[in-house]
Amino acid sequence: MTNGMDSTAGQDFPAVPESVPPPGDAAVVVIGAGVVGAGVAFHLAEAGVRDVLVLDRARPGSGSSGKPIGGVRAQFTDPLDIRLGQRGIAAFRHFAERPGNDVGWDSVGYLFLLGDADEVAFFEDSVAVQNALGVPSRVITPREAHELCPYLDPKAVVAAAYSPADGYALPRAAVAGYLAAAVRLGVAVRGDCAVTGIDTADGVVTAVRTPYGTVRTPAAVCPAGAWSGRVGEMAGVRLPVTPLRRQIAFTGPLRQAPPRIPCTLDFGSTLYFHNDGRQGLLLGISDPRQPPGFDRSFTLDWLPLFRAAAARRAPELAGVDITGGWAGLYEMTPDRNALIGEAPDVRGFLYATGFSGHGFLQAPAVGEIIRDLFLHRTPFIDVAPLAATRFTTSATRPETTII
Repeated sequence: MTNGMDSTAGQDFPAVPESVPPPGDAAVVVIGAGVVGAGVAFHLAEAGVRDVLVLDRARPGSGSSGKPIGGVRAQFTDPLDIRLGQRGIAAFRHFAERPGNDVGWDSVGYLFLLGDADEVAFFEDSVAVQNALGVPSRVITPREAHELCPYLDPKAVVAAAYSPADGYALPRAAVAGYLAAAVRLGVAVRGDCAVTGIDTADGVVTAVRTPYGTVRTPAAVCPAGAWSGRVGEMAGVRLPVTPLRRQIAFTGPLRQAPPRIPCTLDFGSTLYFHNDGRQGLLLGISDPRQPPGFDRSFTLDWLPLFRAAAARRAPELAGVDITGGWAGLYEMTPDRNALIGEAPDVRGFLYATGFSGHGFLQAPAVGEIIRDLFLHRTPFIDVAPLAATRFTTSATRPETTII
């Protein structure tokens, strides 16, 4: 089973017309053809919604969905995030059957390394919440953690948290699978077609404007990732999303092929690494010095931080050579939790954004939720606490296990 983020298996996108006028009318316009937008389009079409139009400023999957590590987990602190993660795990496990594509799902598990008693106490509480919701996570000893990940120095941690149900998949393959299925169901997709405006009348969406024509529509969905704040402004809706660059690197094939290991993360430093499917490792760390912005250039400014953290937790990786990498954008919110809902003052404007690094894993669940909100059905969970308006009422929901 493939687990590398560079695999090309199953990643062919359906033909996407570029620089051509979009249809003049649509039942709903989805703004963004990343994994969340593609999933929304698929779920809408599968439910029988006709005249769904997906617009993207560039190419499908060319934004943040083309650059994540592909992790899928339910090890969170917020019960909403736990349930969204569980839904994502189930969907990616069966993705080849529905909507149909090889996304290279691999249940290698997630392993959080814990460096002191406070971190252990925090994760013991989180594991209790996860277990109550059916997640098979547990706190394990340093020796058990070393058996799962031989790179780990067991003397360097006091415990670890592990769930064998977690894993990772290929993000671009997921985008391709959702879009191909959506197109088969009648969805129209336009690439290189940026949205330049959203018209409203009497508090209701009436049209979406593009350089190639105006689409009359009563509904617009914003899963535009790091660009969502700008899209929200067009409709007069505040979506507090800040773009933040995150970078990952690859070792290339190692002299001694790595064992199959969980996605391993050091909670204190945010160092992480896992197999990349090419007899090497994918690795990275969150750089606290990174300023907000849309810069997506790849640099190695963060590598000294990674090497210092690795020297403490996994010394064998502290001096590993880097052969390449990429940079992508997180879509950060003030409390590091998603924005999902419908704008109360602009009927027909729905949003699914601000995932702060866990949009890929939540995309299957979010596609279902937006479908249900659009159809005025009750979603499988109540996402009212994730409304963008929570920041005006101090009802924030901080998520702390963000890497």
